[in-house]
Amino acid sequence: MAMPRPDIPERTRYMLKVLIDRYICDGQPVGSRTLAREANLDLSPATIRNVMSDLEELGFVRSPHTSAGRIPTVQGYRFFVDTLLEVKPLDTVSIDQMRTVFQVELEPADLIESASGLLSGVTRLAGVVTIPKHDHALFNRVEFVPLSDNRVLAILVTGEGEVQNRMISLERQCSAAELQQASNYLNALFSGKDLSAVRNTLLREMRETRSTMNRMMITAMQMADQVLEKNQNEDYVMAGQTNLMEFHELCDIERLRKLFDAFNKKREILHLLDQCVHGEGIQIFIGEESGYQTLDECSMVTAPYQVDGEIVGVLGVIGPTRMAYERIIPIVDVTARLLGAALNHRD
Repeated sequence: MAMPRPDIPERTRYMLKVLIDRYICDGQPVGSRTLAREANLDLSPATIRNVMSDLEELGFVRSPHTSAGRIPTVQGYRFFVDTLLEVKPLDTVSIDQMRTVFQVELEPADLIESASGLLSGVTRLAGVVTIPKHDHALFNRVEFVPLSDNRVLAILVTGEGEVQNRMISLERQCSAAELQQASNYLNALFSGKDLSAVRNTLLREMRETRSTMNRMMITAMQMADQVLEKNQNEDYVMAGQTNLMEFHELCDIERLRKLFDAFNKKREILHLLDQCVHGEGIQIFIGEESGYQTLDECSMVTAPYQVDGEIVGVLGVIGPTRMAYERIIPIVDVTARLLGAALNHRD
């Protein structure tokens, strides 16, 4: 994500850092007087204006129509993050406090919930954690338990021994014997096969051979499709979305509606997170760098987490582009390490 670093005088770089630090702090356009005061340099107003003009020509700041002050652009933030940011490690006390959230006796799903809640609580932004994914997760078996009102509890066991419970709804009431027959059929058909391949097979079979299936086979296929669809859709856990309403640049009703809609549909967020799985260390998307217009006013800071030395997921925070990167980056990094350690300890 790093951009080429133009040859910028040291004073101009320093002034950009001061301007961005000030804007991150209060969210208001920074004028020449404020910049001179914050920079604590003995410079004339004309010199300050020239520096601001230089930064604007570089594309690092812009002047909103309603103000004579300047605010950072995406390019300005990127240069700031890549070149000017001084990230300090978290202190031991803070790390120990964060570690208490990850109780090793918790189930993996609860650890994921704890991580997203920790991220949102500590940063006051939205915390997001993807569900751990192991390459080529296999279908071991599925069992169905009848409940009331045409509902069924589906218990999916993967090849790694992970147990996932899913509540599904049927078009009709099925007896325990029918459910057992359905699970026997699916287990014989799909045991040992890749989960994603199983779902593709289900969709194809229901489309192409439904007319030749008996009622039990159709019901079994429908139930399996619901189980795997739920498994596919529950790709990440998010907490603290409402924290974003506290930032004036995001609190426009239409912008919030689109942002929350993106969170609910998940596709855009998942695409970004999937990119981060293949990167190394902290990844940062600033504003329009995400490629999604809905996220133009947002930044995402992510880090991968590992189990048994393998990257199995990504976590991070989503907030306004003027988030406090210096503070957020180490929090995300430490949370990823703590979550990975807790999941490793369970194994």
